[in-house]
Amino acid sequence: MKNKSWLFLLILFPVLSFAQLTSEEKQERIDEIVNRIQLPEIPNYQVSVLDFGAKPNSAKDSKKAFDKAIKALKKKGGGKLIIPKGAYLVDGPIHLISNIELHLADGALLNFGTNPKDYPMVLTSWEGTMLYNYSPLIYGKDLKNVAITGNGTINGSGKEFWQSWKAKEDPAKQRSREMNHNSIPIEDRKFGEGSYLRPQLVQLVNSENILIEDIHIENAPFWCVHLLKCKSATLRGLSYNSHNSNNDGIDLEYTSDVLIENITFDNSDDNVAIKAGRDDEGRANSATPSENIVMRNCRLKGLHAFVIGSEMSAGVRNVFVQNCKAHGYLKRGIYFKTNPDRGGYIKDIYIDNIELNKTEDLFYITSFYHGEGEGHNSKISDIYINNIKCEEATGTAVVIQGFEESKVENVQLNNIKVKKAHNGTSITNTKNVVVDNLIIGEEAGIPTAAGKEVGKK
Repeated sequence: MKNKSWLFLLILFPVLSFAQLTSEEKQERIDEIVNRIQLPEIPNYQVSVLDFGAKPNSAKDSKKAFDKAIKALKKKGGGKLIIPKGAYLVDGPIHLISNIELHLADGALLNFGTNPKDYPMVLTSWEGTMLYNYSPLIYGKDLKNVAITGNGTINGSGKEFWQSWKAKEDPAKQRSREMNHNSIPIEDRKFGEGSYLRPQLVQLVNSENILIEDIHIENAPFWCVHLLKCKSATLRGLSYNSHNSNNDGIDLEYTSDVLIENITFDNSDDNVAIKAGRDDEGRANSATPSENIVMRNCRLKGLHAFVIGSEMSAGVRNVFVQNCKAHGYLKRGIYFKTNPDRGGYIKDIYIDNIELNKTEDLFYITSFYHGEGEGHNSKISDIYINNIKCEEATGTAVVIQGFEESKVENVQLNNIKVKKAHNGTSITNTKNVVVDNLIIGEEAGIPTAAGKEVGKK
């Protein structure tokens, strides 16, 4: 009897040690994050880009008009820059300042030029490595109180030019990774002409109190919206139509206190990807993980809906995803990806109430992304997935892949329903995976009586 009791305790203890938060406790944590986020405070002063020589619906470059308008706002301590209805050619980047709101009126369209020489090198990161590269099309660094708003459109002209660089980027990409691994000083990491590393559409660096709201994003050269080393950001009401290579919708890197809500995604890569640097450099920045992130009430369509990684070496934690629904195909719904180059951790992730249509894989955790690296296994733990519906998984409904020496730990899957799947589950090298109400295919009914099954002669 004593032996049986001891066995029961051994089985029960791991489950209790990572008990799920109650709905009330989760909401309290979400409220703490959202209430801590500050919207930008913009001075009550405004100018129109037309007043500085911008010519909509013409072949005239409006870059100088934007520069003059922003310079005038800076002298006033900031304010609102209005872009009225019309199409504007902008041959070069718009560099934002603190205390500014860039407001695209309904019907305003920014068409960015495609001459790389118009985009000077700035401090950025490229797939998780800090370096100097072509300026993102809309860029800001070391800012406080910055907003991009309105119902207008930002067109990055990616298909017309930048997409052709995808096939040429690998030598520079590998060189950047070698610089990362060898701790080359960032000021010596100069890319640009001849490197073919495409710029992001919108990027803010080391900035806080950010609002990006209601704008439409299309045709980005690379990642669409990238917040790097930022804090206190609200992204809401955005819509996408961007289908070039690596057109992630939102990338958060070394970034904390973020609300993502009411966004309609339609982009060719990750809808939302949470990142935190890569490899040696990322691990050296472990004091600045990406954390305290809320994503809710979004419409999903693209390659993958919600992603952590693969560049997450400083760690990702305390993330809440709620009440999102697909409106088109997704290759993977929920995707956590890392490998032995990365290190770092993924933990305290809460995902609730997600509805997907047709996917390849519904839920995928892998420690073997691209089969790269050795010596720096990531720690993946404390993942809570609740109330997920999926029409069909053409691959595998649930995949979890840990290492024998570094298992994926403490995963709870509750109320997961997949109407149809090619494969059900593939779960390897894990510890404390708890499943309740996982239904793949038709739900089993009440078993028939033995006599009825055998029949009578």
